[in-house]
Amino acid sequence: MHNYIRPLVKLFRQNANAANAKPMAKYMKNLFPYLGIKTPQRRELLKQFYKEYGKPEISELKPIIIELWEQPEREFQYCAVSMLQLHKNEVDASFIELYEQLIITKSWWDTVDGIAANLVGNLFKKYPEMIKPHTEKWQSSGNMWLQRTALLFQLNYKAETNVELMFDLIRRNLCSKEFFINKAIGWILRQYSKTDAQVVIDFVKKTDLASLSKREALKWLNNHSAM
Repeated sequence: MHNYIRPLVKLFRQNANAANAKPMAKYMKNLFPYLGIKTPQRRELLKQFYKEYGKPEISELKPIIIELWEQPEREFQYCAVSMLQLHKNEVDASFIELYEQLIITKSWWDTVDGIAANLVGNLFKKYPEMIKPHTEKWQSSGNMWLQRTALLFQLNYKAETNVELMFDLIRRNLCSKEFFINKAIGWILRQYSKTDAQVVIDFVKKTDLASLSKREALKWLNNHSAM
């Protein structure tokens, strides 16, 4: 185990809460074991750890993240994503390989969505030449989580959204029966409706979206117009 994370793993295991662990795992379909450390406490423990040991060096970040990801309990994957967030403006283009590895390993929405919208989205802003080859590769990969990432990486782009690309990726996923794909389609449209409502309304009207996607796409507009 990497020397940097050894005390972190010890700290988290010392704060395990069996009473919390079972319902936390159940909420995530029992896909992963949990220590039972809820988000506020996890953040406080990380803060305590950083105060004593400092933040990870960028040169050591990749092996640290990989070892955290390999830990069985889900809280350690959350810690890994948090650490990557600390360095998201410093990482170079090579980190896309690590992001891909994390997306397709121990995959579920609780890690994938943050990686997609915050880490991949930020990296692609820094290296826009990476967008086309990677979104094309992910769309053609057959991996639902990479396809979801291609849809969601622009989630926080607002006026910087490449609308043509967003619509193209949505159209290419219209036949999907996957809940997480149809949900992502609705989510990205809903988010962009806060920037350009009419464009989203027009797209929804002329596109044969799944009912889930359509409902999610118009949710913010419907709630906003009702106020």
